[in-house]
Amino acid sequence: MARRALLDFEKPLVELEEQIEQIRQLARDSEVDVSQQLLQLETLAARRREEIFRSLSAAQKIQVARHPQRPSTLDYIQLLTDDWIELHGDRRGSDDKALVGGIGRIGERAVLMIGHQKGRDMKENVARNFGMASPGGYRKAMRLMEHADRFRLPILSFIDTPGAYAGVLAEEQGQGEAIAVNLREMFRLRVPIIATVIGEGGSGGALGIGVADRLLMFEHSVYTVASPEACASILWRDAAKAPVAAEALRITGADLLQLGVIDQVLNEPSGGNHWAPLQAAETLKAALLAQLAELDRLSPEQLLDQRYAKFRRMGRFLESSAPDPVAAA
Repeated sequence: MARRALLDFEKPLVELEEQIEQIRQLARDSEVDVSQQLLQLETLAARRREEIFRSLSAAQKIQVARHPQRPSTLDYIQLLTDDWIELHGDRRGSDDKALVGGIGRIGERAVLMIGHQKGRDMKENVARNFGMASPGGYRKAMRLMEHADRFRLPILSFIDTPGAYAGVLAEEQGQGEAIAVNLREMFRLRVPIIATVIGEGGSGGALGIGVADRLLMFEHSVYTVASPEACASILWRDAAKAPVAAEALRITGADLLQLGVIDQVLNEPSGGNHWAPLQAAETLKAALLAQLAELDRLSPEQLLDQRYAKFRRMGRFLESSAPDPVAAA
């Protein structure tokens, strides 16, 4: 079994984890009954882990969202469905591995599933471009979504990207145009669209497959207009102030639910989804089926109207009624 990578704020658990592993090794090498000691230490580790993850800051949630062992789009697809056929290509000569999609079945329901795909190690991350899709990736996603619209298949989108690929070649190939087309065209699709932020949702790269009737988000995921590092570099010319930027950006599920940007926060197992991916997939499946059941009651016209109204409401604010300090002076 692969050893789980521990994050900086999990260091208080390191000693406990080492003790647990030593006792397990002792049990394997001898006939000594250590079950009671093992149970006590595992219970203590679980309690401490829960305490740590209950009070994470925005900057710490980013670390969890970027965890190399956090379940990816293909992990969830494998756990959610037994029937899955991946579809390839944008029909313009490109098949971006950073954005995957295909037809699957959840329960008795056929659906289209698309999402960003990161790698588990450096070699796979390079092949997947760290989950940063090119223009071809967004055009492939749009082609598949049009296929779903034609055959009346609900669309399930999984968001997990630091942002769209910003290289020179991507710009030459029309990165901004590809994302803009997706934003426009997703508003006219006449089938239910449910998007879930499963890890890191960054900027236009996330929005390119994120125009949805329902936007869900795991509690230790983040959804942001720009990475905290980029924001800190722009505002203070100091990337080290990323934790301050993370708090100011309000990128957590609780913040975004309060702001009306997302519709539901999904609870994660103690320690994050990478500690219990099966439990995370069960939570996600239940939420997706519940949301689909609600959206099925709407006509295509109602879906279009409510989707448009949902995004029109975003960004509204009330002007303060406090007296103008300049006028008072």
